[in-house]
Amino acid sequence: MNIKADTENSNIKKASVKVRVARKEKKPQRLIKFSPSWVVVNSNDAPEFKMELIGRIREGVKKSDWKQLIRFTDSTEKEFEHILPASISSMQKRTVYGKETSERIYEIAKLFGLGYEVFDSKEDFKKWLITPSKTLGNKIPFELLDSSFGFEMVENEITRIQYNVYS
Repeated sequence: MNIKADTENSNIKKASVKVRVARKEKKPQRLIKFSPSWVVVNSNDAPEFKMELIGRIREGVKKSDWKQLIRFTDSTEKEFEHILPASISSMQKRTVYGKETSERIYEIAKLFGLGYEVFDSKEDFKKWLITPSKTLGNKIPFELLDSSFGFEMVENEITRIQYNVYS
């Protein structure tokens, strides 16, 4: 009887060791300066900052930087499909994106940076993005991001929320 109990205790100890081994801590992502993910956490309106971003857009965003932005925002490529000027399948074939796609990626990064700054959490911001807004004509903010005017409207609305200016 004691032998059986000892065997059960050793099995429990083994199982608990397995659980501890299975847990892995997430490594903090290293952000490359001026990459889209870096822009999310380091937004700035200084002329030098904007000039650097213009240069990065002209060079083209690397696929790896786009993938990092997707992970950083806890999103999927599919979620951005209607916003980007290129299809997801064509983006998967390229290693560096064209000027128009790169510019849209940086617009997304800048908007998410502002949203994360204004809202309490990533989840709150993402929830706001998919909820119809009265001040945006009862449109879902995320659906307006397929044009530069839509980006501007959504960005202005986030800024109004930031400064408690409601229409």
